[in-house]
Amino acid sequence: MRDLGGIGMTSQRTRARMVQRLREKGIRDERVLAAMASVPRHLFVEEALASRAYEDTALPIGFSQTISQPFVVARMIELVLQKEKTGTALEVGTGCGYQAAVLAQIFPEVYSVERIKALLERARANLLPLRLKNLRLVHGDGYAGLEGAAPFQAIVVAAAARQLPQALLRQLAPGGRMILPLHEGAAQKLVLYERNGRGFVESQLEPVRFVPMEAGRA
Repeated sequence: MRDLGGIGMTSQRTRARMVQRLREKGIRDERVLAAMASVPRHLFVEEALASRAYEDTALPIGFSQTISQPFVVARMIELVLQKEKTGTALEVGTGCGYQAAVLAQIFPEVYSVERIKALLERARANLLPLRLKNLRLVHGDGYAGLEGAAPFQAIVVAAAARQLPQALLRQLAPGGRMILPLHEGAAQKLVLYERNGRGFVESQLEPVRFVPMEAGRA
């Protein structure tokens, strides 16, 4: 079993330096910073890359997928968080399981959907040492969301969609927020949607780079 605490470049001290960099780059929500400090990112990458786990960079995790850079994970979660309410969260694109683990430190109930079954099983293995009883992983099509568990107070999409997934908007609770990268031609941009009494408010944010969001299961 991999060492939860880590040593050397995977130690708690290295993780603390990562959190300090997040503060310096503008992450302000203490719940997010505490969650990033508590989840051992080195458990979610190949052992050969473990020494780079706390760098602020995306890393390959197989299946043509990546683990997002820590700043992007923190930024997206901070954007969907609200002052008082946390409620139920949905992640689309489990990947290696890292962002799901961070969400599970903050939200009382988290669902995470992954379309690639073999990657989902790897995420399960990565998450096992953390014993997160409030996290449920599902093999499914992210574009369809998870109707049976909706509505969600927060939805975080970890892949770039060509068009806005309408099913995900429908599954957002009143007052809820969804963050996702959307394609704009060859570029991608983070977009935040907030559901209010009259519909949805859209906020276009900074450019990003994510793997494409694919439909169906694999």
